[in-house]
Amino acid sequence: MSRHVTGIGGFFFRSDDHKALASWYNKHFGINDQENGWIWQQDAGPTVFSPFKRDSDYFDSKQQFMLNLRVSDMDGLLKKLEADGVRIDPKRQDEDYGRFAWVYDPEGNKIELWEPK
Repeated sequence: MSRHVTGIGGFFFRSDDHKALASWYNKHFGINDQENGWIWQQDAGPTVFSPFKRDSDYFDSKQQFMLNLRVSDMDGLLKKLEADGVRIDPKRQDEDYGRFAWVYDPEGNKIELWEPK
C-alpha cells in the first residue's frame, strides 16, 4: 500500500470562546492563532496517533481528544506556565522514551506534554 498521508495538517476542535482559547494556545505554546498567521510551523519529529478505549481513564471521559505536544526543556516550560497561572497536574511520568507532564487549557481540556529522550 502506498503512503498518501504524510502528516497531520490541522487539529480542529470546538470551543466556548474560540478566539480567547486560540490566543491562550499562542501565548503559552507558540501555536499560531488568526492574528499570528494561522499556520504553525512545527519541528519534524515523532507523532503518535492512537485511539483510546471509550472507557479509558487516561483523560476525562467528557473530553473527546487529548492534545500531546512535543516539548524541549520541560522544567523550564512548566515554570513559565506556573508563573502564568496555568493549571498544572502535579503528576509526572518518566518512561524509556521520554518525560511526561499534563496541563489544562482555560476550558478544562487536559494537554499532555512530552519531552522525548
